[in-house]
Amino acid sequence: MAQQDIDQQGVGVLPVDDEGFVVDVEETDERESGWRERGTSRPITVVGNPVLHTECADVTEFGPELEQLVADMFASQRTAEGVGLAANQIGVGLKVFVYDCMDDEGVRHVGVVCNPRLVDLPAELRVLDESNEGCLSVPTAYAELARPDYAEVTGQDEKGNPIKVRGTGYFARCLQHETDHLYGYLYIDRLSKRDRKDALRQMAENEPRYPVVANG
Repeated sequence: MAQQDIDQQGVGVLPVDDEGFVVDVEETDERESGWRERGTSRPITVVGNPVLHTECADVTEFGPELEQLVADMFASQRTAEGVGLAANQIGVGLKVFVYDCMDDEGVRHVGVVCNPRLVDLPAELRVLDESNEGCLSVPTAYAELARPDYAEVTGQDEKGNPIKVRGTGYFARCLQHETDHLYGYLYIDRLSKRDRKDALRQMAENEPRYPVVANG
């Protein structure tokens, strides 16, 4: 990223480090509760709902309506006990996700990303981590899925300022998982046919612990 772009990030909602990445590990309780307390929890859409299988629209207007959506997403995420939530998971086809996620070192990250794009990593940074993954939109199901253990995402914050977010381990998985959602992909779409079928079987055999939107 050019120096000019990094300098512009200094006016964003969150501070940035020396490399221009947001510092999303400070005042996490205050920021998450501040959003959540202004929001209304909504039921979660589940696999099969068309909004989950279509690329979302870019966020072009940054204002009170978007901020209310973000607040509702934080409230919904807390109700479902999730670590990340994309807007289409509560039925809104806009490219925005929120996260409240620990990395592998136990450090909590809280933030908002609009219009995210995953950075294509050089080969030396593509160390795969094959761990269990789940999704609020595929409730009660889990499957092993290999993903890079480091991720970078570019996008905008809730005010429209350009941002960069990076994560390792479990947080890297979260960033990749939520970005996938906004382009119409669920994690089960990356599984083998057998593992996908098994995940859907798990979902069918168990009851979700949070409100969901019934399909059809």
